[in-house]
This record gives sequence, structure tokens and C-alpha cells, in this order.
Amino acid sequence: MRTITLAAVTVVLLATDTANAAGLYFSDRGVRPMARGGAFVAGADDLGAIYYNPAGLVDAGTQFLLDASWLRFSGSFQRKIRVQGSDPNTGAPVGSSFIQTYEKVEGSSPVLPIPTLAGSYAIRPNLVVAGGVYAPYSAITSYPEKLPNGQPAPQRYSLLTLDGSALAIGGIWLAYRPTQRIQVGAGPTVLAGTFQSEVYFSACVPDRFLCAPEQPDYDTKGRLRVEDIVAPSGTLGLVVTPIDLLRIGTSFQLPSTVDAPAKLQTRLPSAAVFDKAYIDGDSARVRFQLPWIARLGVELRPSPATRIEAAFVYEKWSLHERIDVTPNRISLRDVALFPPEYRIGSISLERRFQDAWSMRIGGEQVLRLKRYRIDLRAGLSYEKSAVPPPYLSVLTLDMDKFLVGFGGSLHLGSRWRFDGTLAMLFPSRVDVSPDDARLYKINPVRANKPPEDLPINAGRYEVNALLLGLGLRYQFGVPEAPH
Repeated sequence: MRTITLAAVTVVLLATDTANAAGLYFSDRGVRPMARGGAFVAGADDLGAIYYNPAGLVDAGTQFLLDASWLRFSGSFQRKIRVQGSDPNTGAPVGSSFIQTYEKVEGSSPVLPIPTLAGSYAIRPNLVVAGGVYAPYSAITSYPEKLPNGQPAPQRYSLLTLDGSALAIGGIWLAYRPTQRIQVGAGPTVLAGTFQSEVYFSACVPDRFLCAPEQPDYDTKGRLRVEDIVAPSGTLGLVVTPIDLLRIGTSFQLPSTVDAPAKLQTRLPSAAVFDKAYIDGDSARVRFQLPWIARLGVELRPSPATRIEAAFVYEKWSLHERIDVTPNRISLRDVALFPPEYRIGSISLERRFQDAWSMRIGGEQVLRLKRYRIDLRAGLSYEKSAVPPPYLSVLTLDMDKFLVGFGGSLHLGSRWRFDGTLAMLFPSRVDVSPDDARLYKINPVRANKPPEDLPINAGRYEVNALLLGLGLRYQFGVPEAPH
């Protein structure tokens, strides 16, 4: 067991170093739960309960769990803009317009495991303490800077890459069974780590410079690294078993706020007005909110070998309205046609997320093959997107989606269980009209907003995703069943 524990810790530390992005998840998590389509609120009875319902930890007893999943994610974006006709002599708009379509760009995520590491200890048969760390199922997507023809990539004002992000959630939970029909559990959690993104800004200020709105030599490449994130939260849960064949579970995850220091590194544009310019300072502060999540599940157990659960999850993503970036005395110096020192002001990235909900159904069936026990699992879920189409971008590719999960376990004796999962996600294709899009490029040196600005997120979005997972559980002794 010492060897297993050392290997598990190594896997988690290596994986969380690069595999996990901040806060915004593509799906729920866990190898066994995802095989059930995420329907694991009432039926949570192993260390997967630290995420879904901590009341189920009473059933885990003294246990060790390690699993890891790979989210194979790829997305594409074909940008569209509405070009207004103008009089060639005066430049005044003439009322006519047409839609310009750019070349499609594709993004993908690296092959990196997204882990869970947890352990529990039964202080008494009806009292269990557990601790664990896990990473959100998020896509670390990277897009090209340039097209094959050498032109700037059309999504550059939304995202270049999230590579370098490293976030994990850790916590300690206590679960208690006061009666044979009731289980409760709760514990504090904390989101910790770093988040990094690269994107292009535009330094074109039409009332100061002679420049087109998206002129490449006014592009400013920026890297924002949010460091030392510590965002406390917590979960609590309840499981009630009114009769032996029926189990009802509910849980609540508290909201959290990310308020952390950041470093902003930039590469100034190649335009002549920036030849002698430089940036003084690089520190900032980033603040945004993450939602509370409520879960409810009902599981039928018509026999000891059969479980079927239906679950409903509601996520208060409307709390995530914007990301505020407050520079700490960052200045542009010696820019032609500007004052000697130009102080960069606060930047607010509009998000305008909406509440999301999902419905899940899944279950598992136990089979016996000679000396071996095999668990078969399957599940289906449907989830509404948290991102309204006018605010959809390649930075947050979240759409209405179906998930179909399959999986199973092989038990070796009463202690070892080996898990496997294949889950396929089927997001919808989304078209954002140039007339509806509401995201615009960031311009930290803008003096006066131009009368006409082009949205950067209009176009067609498509996503493909596949989830593969493996895990193992080791049981120290057999948990005592309630009387």
C-alpha cells in the first residue's frame, strides 16, 4: 500500500500541474459516476461522494480511491462579421451590408490525465472522515496564432491557449449515520492553483492613430497568469432511505469567489508609434465568482444487484457575470501621440452567464462470473448551457449537450475494484449572428470607443468530446451495513 500511495500522489501532482483550467467545467467528473451519466447523488457510496454527496461517505468505510480521466476535446470556430457599406468619397455609411466569413480555425486539448485522489477512515461504523483532492473536467484548449496563409487567426482576440493552467480542489469531509435511515455529511473545500491564458489585445485607437479596427500591426499579445488562487467553499449532503429499495439524496455546494494576484505580460505592437514605447509594471488583481450547485437524486434498488437513479442538478452560473482585472500601477510609457505616461485602467471581461440545469439517469448491474464480480454501468444526461449564445466564445465553449456513458468494474476479492469508463458528449452546434454577438476585443489604451466596433465572437461553433477513464479502489475491511 505504501507503493500504491506514493504512485498515486505522484500521478496527481504531475497531472494537476498542467491539466486543469479554472472553474468552468465541461462535464461532471469521476470514473464510476460518469459511467452512470452523472447520476450519482443518491447512490454515492464510495469516495466519489466527495464531489456528489458527502453523506454517502458513511458507506465507504476505510477506503482508498485513485482515478484519472482524459477529456479528448476539439472545437472549431468560423468567424463571421457584418461589413457595412460606405460611400468611397466621404466614408459615410450607405445602409447596405454583407456578411464576411473567415477561414475556420480548430483547437484541441493535450493528452493529460485529470485525477482524483481520496482516502477515508471509519472512526466508527457510523462515523467516517475523508480527505481528497480532485481536478475539474475542463478543456485546456489551444488555437493557432496564424492561419496557414500567414494571416492572423480570427479568434486571436478571444483565446490563443490556456496551457499552463493548474487548478485542483481539495477538502476534508465528515459523514455520520445517526439512524439506520439517515446519513449526513459536510466539509470545507478550497479551489487552489494558477490559471493562465494568452490572447491578443488591440491597441488601435482610431481617435489617436491612423489605424483600421483589427489592423495586425496594432495587435498586442498578452499573457495573464492568475497566481496563488485560494477560493474557499464547502459541500453538505443528506441521504434518506425511507424503505430498503428506495434511497433519496440531496447535496449543496457553496459558491466561491476567486480574488487573486496576477501577472500581465505583454508584447507591444509593431506599429511605428510604439517603437520607443515600453510597459512599466506587470502586477494586477483578478476577481470573479463561481456558482453554487444543488443536486437531488432518487435511486431505486429493487435487488442488491440492481441500482437505477434519476438525478437533477441546478447550477447558479448567473453569479458569473464578469471577470474584473484591476492593474496595479501598470503604465504605457513613451507612446507617440500619447502623454509620457499612460496609466492602464481596470478591465472588465463580460461573461453574462445564465443558470444551468441538467437531468441524468443511470444505473448499474452486478454480475457473477465464477469467482469474479463484475459491475456493468450505463447512463444518459442532458445539460443546458451556462453560456448564452451572444456571449459564447472559444474561451468558454459550453453548449447544450447530451452525454452517454458506459463502464464497469472488476472486483478482485472484497478489497480491490478496478474501474473503466467511456463517455461520449454530444454538444449542439451553435451559430452566433453578427447582430446578436456581444463580445468585443479588449483595448487597454482606448481613449474613446469608436462608433462602430466589430464583435469578435460571431460565427459557427462546433465541438467534439470523448471521455476515457480508469480507476482503482482499495477497501480496508468491509463497511458495516446499517441495521
